[in-house]
Amino acid sequence: MKAKQVIETESGVKLARRVVPFMKYRIPGYIFSLTVVAISLFFVITKGFNWGLDFTGGTVIEASFSQPADLPKVRSVLAENEFGSAVVQASGGTRDVMIRLPSEDGDTTIGPKIVNILHSIDAKSTVNSIEFVGPNVGKELTEAAIYATLATLIMLLLYVGLRFEWRLGAGGILALAHDVIVTLGVFAALQIEIDLTFVAAILSVIGYSLNDSIVVFDRIRENFRKIRRTAAKEILDISLTQTLARTLMTSATTLVVVLALYIWGGPSIHNFSLALLIGIGFGTYSSIYIATTLALDLGLDREHMLPPKIEKEGQDQEAILP
Repeated sequence: MKAKQVIETESGVKLARRVVPFMKYRIPGYIFSLTVVAISLFFVITKGFNWGLDFTGGTVIEASFSQPADLPKVRSVLAENEFGSAVVQASGGTRDVMIRLPSEDGDTTIGPKIVNILHSIDAKSTVNSIEFVGPNVGKELTEAAIYATLATLIMLLLYVGLRFEWRLGAGGILALAHDVIVTLGVFAALQIEIDLTFVAAILSVIGYSLNDSIVVFDRIRENFRKIRRTAAKEILDISLTQTLARTLMTSATTLVVVLALYIWGGPSIHNFSLALLIGIGFGTYSSIYIATTLALDLGLDREHMLPPKIEKEGQDQEAILP
């Protein structure tokens, strides 16, 4: 429910606005976030992740058909021949197919088996290459993905802290960590395969959530400098209310596109779009009830957002003249 508040600008002009009391409900927001994060960490610790071929190693097979490949048919035939865990996707042209098999299905005799299966689908199909990706490569990719995510969070913390204020920076980074943990928890709970497209989705979620938070932070800084005789809690409510329409519209349009990708995009980007759906949904929530509320509880006040005073040269000398 919106409450009517009267605010006063630096010029002394009083304005009446309808303000949503977001900060009033920050404690329930904290409880909800802690509960979701705890559940997510529980699944991550107890069930672990279902690592894909990019991280565990396995067999990669590239084949070409004499006509445009029917990917659903290829998947169903492979599943009938005990290769249900195979990942089938287009590679290059419409006739080219890439088949990826996890390490437990990869062995030295897999080539002839796949050739026979493909010939049963298309007698003129050819296998262009069969490569085995070892676990060492998978380990390197895992470490690179972790380092990339950590480096991104550290650089974003420095950026937000230097551009705005360290309390806002801390709140923004904790909001990003909140979104990432929840997304990881959903994938661990459902045992959805994690591959490099998932890592790309996580980094996309971080960028989206940070952009949403920065828009709010920018308005907060502007209002702290423009509005006086108003408590920090009320200024945050005013800033969030002013950016609410933009936040909801941006999130809604983005989610529509991502949902379309999830439904009709095909298996190759299914996990990517699912991670975006979860991350963007919680990113919109966390920009309000994590990033902003934490900054308030860390002691954010008007004096922290005012530009530093610059003394003019000779000001002291003029002050002591008779």
